[in-house]
Amino acid sequence: MIAAISLIVGGIGIMNIMLATVTERTREIGIRRAVGAGQRTVLAQFLAEASLLSAIGGLIGLLAGIGGALAVQAVFGFAVAFSPVIAIMAVCVSVAIGVIFGLFPAWKAARMDPVEALRN
Repeated sequence: MIAAISLIVGGIGIMNIMLATVTERTREIGIRRAVGAGQRTVLAQFLAEASLLSAIGGLIGLLAGIGGALAVQAVFGFAVAFSPVIAIMAVCVSVAIGVIFGLFPAWKAARMDPVEALRN
């Protein structure tokens, strides 16, 4: 339950960051759409940014977890076991959360009218 809440909070954070990015880059989106970029291209760009953002966060979390576990092992002498499969799955879930919560901002960017985006 705690992990699910953490994933939701992280996803909402990613969505807020991506919504701010869409707002800040309205002019860029308008220019890209005006010169011929399709909705699919803009959608793919913002989904790629959201997945990259969440992948970096997942890798930082993985490294922090491994570092913390090794510190606990060194200080308290507890045995620590690592599973590469679980580590890969954790990063993949992080990327999936980024894509899921990045869909709305990417959709919003892709649906912008080029003329209205250039006016702002």
